[in-house]
Amino acid sequence: MKHKVNEIKISYRGELKSSMWHKIGNSHDAAELLFEDWDKNTIGIQETFKVVLLNNSNKVKGVYQLSQGGITGTLIDLRILFAVILKSLSVAVILVHNHPSGKLQPSDADKRLTNKIRKASKLFDITILDHLIFAPDGDYYSFADNGIL
Repeated sequence: MKHKVNEIKISYRGELKSSMWHKIGNSHDAAELLFEDWDKNTIGIQETFKVVLLNNSNKVKGVYQLSQGGITGTLIDLRILFAVILKSLSVAVILVHNHPSGKLQPSDADKRLTNKIRKASKLFDITILDHLIFAPDGDYYSFADNGIL
């Protein structure tokens, strides 16, 4: 009798060749790319957390939406976050979420979460390049630019 198990896959949608992947050089590059693709119908209503998956040249392999929550928060499961990062063989990431209130300053919870993810990423030699917070109008806050990453 043969035993069967499920296979877990991560996939890419779209036909974008790797030579066309967007290179991230700074927070502005990341913010421009991410805000353009953000659902404008929900950015002012629900908090959403995404991770930008990067290769060793800081080119975007893809963007994964990890969670979507309520008006004032969303839950992040680090096990799922790292499962996606590791399965995609990403070497660097950018964390990003929105504040429907428009307030750009990170909360204490935002800072604690970022530090927790940063500490865990060191075990896997994954670089956290930045954590961006978006307001509904497209303004953003960068942890890296403000020296708290």
